[in-house]
Amino acid sequence: MEVQQPNLQPVIEIRPAVIFAFIKISGLLLAAAGFLLLAWRYFPVLIWLSLAIMLFAAYRYLYIRRIRYLITPEYLQVNRGLFFRQVDTVELFRVKDYILEQPFILQIFRLMDLHLKTTDPESPEIWLRGIPLSNLVEELRERVLETRKHNRVYEIN
Repeated sequence: MEVQQPNLQPVIEIRPAVIFAFIKISGLLLAAAGFLLLAWRYFPVLIWLSLAIMLFAAYRYLYIRRIRYLITPEYLQVNRGLFFRQVDTVELFRVKDYILEQPFILQIFRLMDLHLKTTDPESPEIWLRGIPLSNLVEELRERVLETRKHNRVYEIN
């Protein structure tokens, strides 16, 4: 028989949106197409430069899509990397400030960037980039307050 706790909050897993990854690599794709056009018209050796740029664009796309933001009731974890994984973990009671940013291009696709300022000396700022627009700020704020209360952490300005 399973016993469920009433205060048990689920783990939130967020990834950057597919369209955000395409927006980020669009400049590289345009450069690759430009060099491909130049290679076709004038100097065929430029096809190698175009191919190298396309491979780098594919790497950046996969890198962005593999980023994972994990928010538990106690900590925030950022996993990134393809060949060499890096995991940054910050206790939620260290989150100090929330800044929601929505440039025009992200507003069009209903995405947002969330900038968190923390008191953690190793990672004083955490960016959650290209995530779907939601009420994540309110949810994160509630979890931070609950964690501070549970750990008896009080903020003094």
